[in-house]
Amino acid sequence: MDKKTAMENLAREAHEKGVFNGTWLYAENGQIISKGAFGFRDAEDKLPMQEDSIFEMASITKQFTAAAVMLLVREGKLRLDDEYTKFFPEYPYQGVTIRHLLTHTSGMPDDFETAGWVAPILEKENRIPACSEILRFICESGEAASCAPGEKYRYTDVGYCLIANVVEKVSGIRFEDFLKKNLFEPAGMKDTAILHTRRDGRPSDRFTCNMVLENGRYVPSDISEEDRGYVVGSDGLNGCDYAYTTVFDMLAWDRALREETVLTKEEQAIMYAPARLSNGEPAVDDEIIGKTNYGLGWGIQTDPKDGLIVCHSGGMPGLRTWFERFVDAGKMLVILNCRDSMDARAYRGFREGMEAIVRGKEPEPLKTVEEMALQNPDRSNWSSLCGSYEWEDYKIDIQLKDNGLFAIFSLKDKEEPEVKLFPLGEKTFALKTDTSDLVFVDGGLTLYGIEGKKTE
Repeated sequence: MDKKTAMENLAREAHEKGVFNGTWLYAENGQIISKGAFGFRDAEDKLPMQEDSIFEMASITKQFTAAAVMLLVREGKLRLDDEYTKFFPEYPYQGVTIRHLLTHTSGMPDDFETAGWVAPILEKENRIPACSEILRFICESGEAASCAPGEKYRYTDVGYCLIANVVEKVSGIRFEDFLKKNLFEPAGMKDTAILHTRRDGRPSDRFTCNMVLENGRYVPSDISEEDRGYVVGSDGLNGCDYAYTTVFDMLAWDRALREETVLTKEEQAIMYAPARLSNGEPAVDDEIIGKTNYGLGWGIQTDPKDGLIVCHSGGMPGLRTWFERFVDAGKMLVILNCRDSMDARAYRGFREGMEAIVRGKEPEPLKTVEEMALQNPDRSNWSSLCGSYEWEDYKIDIQLKDNGLFAIFSLKDKEEPEVKLFPLGEKTFALKTDTSDLVFVDGGLTLYGIEGKKTE
């Protein structure tokens, strides 16, 4: 297989279908096999995408935060099983360790979503809160833990913000400076840094703008009516996000790990070991990465042919990133995308297609939901599907309109714009905005494998 051509063709098709706007790079044994760029860096389509464009990494940043911890462990300044209260005695949850926070098994309250505390500060005080304020928020909330430490896996950004504060306290320097001095510069990542661009501005026009689809057009997420509170309000945080980089610097990071420039093989092995819950079961991520064991800042897979694979995704409004290292096979893939996809399922198909090519397989045909939908469906029973369906935290109203079915999602009393449903079968429908099917059953509606009951 000509992997270079196959990836270029797939990326071009994905761009033409409105699901990819960014850069990619694939390398084997440190040598670039395929790379490229499609689209624009701005919402006005005036700045063409470049191969060395700089992207926000979102949650891929977590591996750098975990690496910083490993360096401090090496120096004897902390241990993975140190309790967080050793460094911040005011932290209200006893028994939570550094390892628990890095593996998303701390048991902190489910309500501690980042937007829940940063957006109100931005709105009421017209300022971006600092990462150091997160501990005060936690203490003032008075929320009880959702479970004992180590009992359950639940992906959360807050734990990594807490870790960033530990890195600063133990090292005696800013988190941003610690990573620059000890990770990025030794690895030769010349364009990589922890930055806060909404607060401090973008250093150059090589930086891409995260763009969301709003009212039929792309707008910067920083000014989006829907997303501004979270996007701008969280810009002062550290640990969970805010590493900015290029595909070439991620190749340099891959090489640095292989050559043990920053971390030894033994230290990396600790990071790549799947975490275990207190009952002995593996800590499995099924939301951010997709049914993957989780270690210290990495998703972990084992392939019969390629051996150990470590990966992580990243996501913010208007941003999707992916980084995957085939540790045993000597391969790496990075995909950086800075526009909301016009079709979430097709974007997933694009990424999975790129991964298939890495493995020497032909990618599946790239299809949008509209291309997958039945062209002449039987609509005779659609009126009976209309009504309200309720889950514990959200509600979906199904309506028949213009000879089609539409869904209105309400999450915690906040109503989202209506979205069209595309029929895949008699009672199975798809959305452009999500990859999960909606399946109607007797008296209910199943989404993400969970059934909501019809109330009217």
